[in-house]
Amino acid sequence: MPESQYRARQIGAKTQEVVAYDHDESLPGKPLHILIPGGLIALASLAVIILVAYRTWFQNELDQSTGLLLIGLLAPFYVGGVFLFSYGYELYNIPRALRLTAIIVFATVAAVVIVAVLFFVLGAGGKTSGSSSEKKSSGKTKVEARNIPSTSGNRGLPDLGPVVILGGPGRTHTREVRREVVREVEVPVAPRAIDCPYCGRSYVPADQNYACPACGAATPQELIEQSQAPKDRSENQ
Repeated sequence: MPESQYRARQIGAKTQEVVAYDHDESLPGKPLHILIPGGLIALASLAVIILVAYRTWFQNELDQSTGLLLIGLLAPFYVGGVFLFSYGYELYNIPRALRLTAIIVFATVAAVVIVAVLFFVLGAGGKTSGSSSEKKSSGKTKVEARNIPSTSGNRGLPDLGPVVILGGPGRTHTREVRREVVREVEVPVAPRAIDCPYCGRSYVPADQNYACPACGAATPQELIEQSQAPKDRSENQ
């Protein structure tokens, strides 16, 4: 069986050599029939291992023992898939296939460990900054104001004062400020009777269409306003 002329790191030339070997009917074996399934098995196993690790140590959806058990069951499939890939890639050279398998598995484990450490560091840094900001904010005095809705119709009068809540570290004081609101209600005033300036007849202008019922003279404007104006306090007394 011919030996490969290229190293594993020469990916372009090595791949062309493997494809040419597979298409050559005079050579024994079909390396692509081993390389492709092995690569697919390795990628699928690695994806499931990463998913299990993420759900176990980052999302805490799986127990640590369950996660380790699943990873232990999937690891042989990953290593086996990598070996099949390397065996076809190295054209059935077992020593070179084992060496390539060890390199790929070691590089994968190193990459997974580096990514996991970075995730843990970044997550711990975010939690630390969040907790420190909460501590700083708790040390400051908080002032909250809640306005109590006022009663409709209070024109020109202040609403009920806000409820002020003062809080400091380790203590909280509550003080309520209230203001009494006086509501003025206007009562309609009935028109008053006036005396006709021409005949002296007393009548209410609004009831007589603003004309004297005795002489028929029109009620002057000043007498109409006098009839509709409210009485003074001195008159009421």
